[in-house]
Amino acid sequence: MTPAQVRKAALIAATAAPLMRALGATYRWRVDGLHHYDAIVAAGRQPIMAFWHGRILPATLFFRNRGIVVMISQNFDGEWITRVIERFGYDTARGSTSRGGSRALVQLRRALTEGKPAGFALDGPRGPARVAQPGAIFLAGATGHPILPFHIESNAAWTMNSWDRTQVPKPFARIGMAVGQPLEVRDTQETTIDAGIQQLQQSLQTLEVRARQLAADVVTS
Repeated sequence: MTPAQVRKAALIAATAAPLMRALGATYRWRVDGLHHYDAIVAAGRQPIMAFWHGRILPATLFFRNRGIVVMISQNFDGEWITRVIERFGYDTARGSTSRGGSRALVQLRRALTEGKPAGFALDGPRGPARVAQPGAIFLAGATGHPILPFHIESNAAWTMNSWDRTQVPKPFARIGMAVGQPLEVRDTQETTIDAGIQQLQQSLQTLEVRARQLAADVVTS
């Protein structure tokens, strides 16, 4: 990046982080399935967190200060996102499907070995939206750590005019988060990865329905 872009990324982060904290303090959360996260950690393993790029803001707020290492692209958007999430206790592995992906996967594999969770915005860095890339599935198959899918919805939010339709919950919004069953991946064979992608996408579709129910305060068993 150019020096001007670096300065701009720093300015965005310095402005966005306190705004996010202020917004986050007003949110009301309803969460279903978080025990899956706790069970993975209690078993001596680490979750590979998997979600859609458009929910990165509320996800950052909820899972802050857990030492999660997130795969972030090496472009300008990735730079300011990195600077923001590091203020919330995250580490980053810089790379994407288009550049630096192999190096980032090596970093994530090392992080899992060191006892740190990993995180993937599955459809990043440029989409198409809600189409999972294979990175998280490959990492799970290579390390034996499970993928933990989750989805977040809000009952009141601004939706950005971006490729991922980023959602920014409004002040005092009720936010529903549904965490799904962990997904085990037995190896890194192409057929296994393809099947894992399909299973992960189906899981996230189901979790979206549940998260919308939670955000709408619809109580179901």
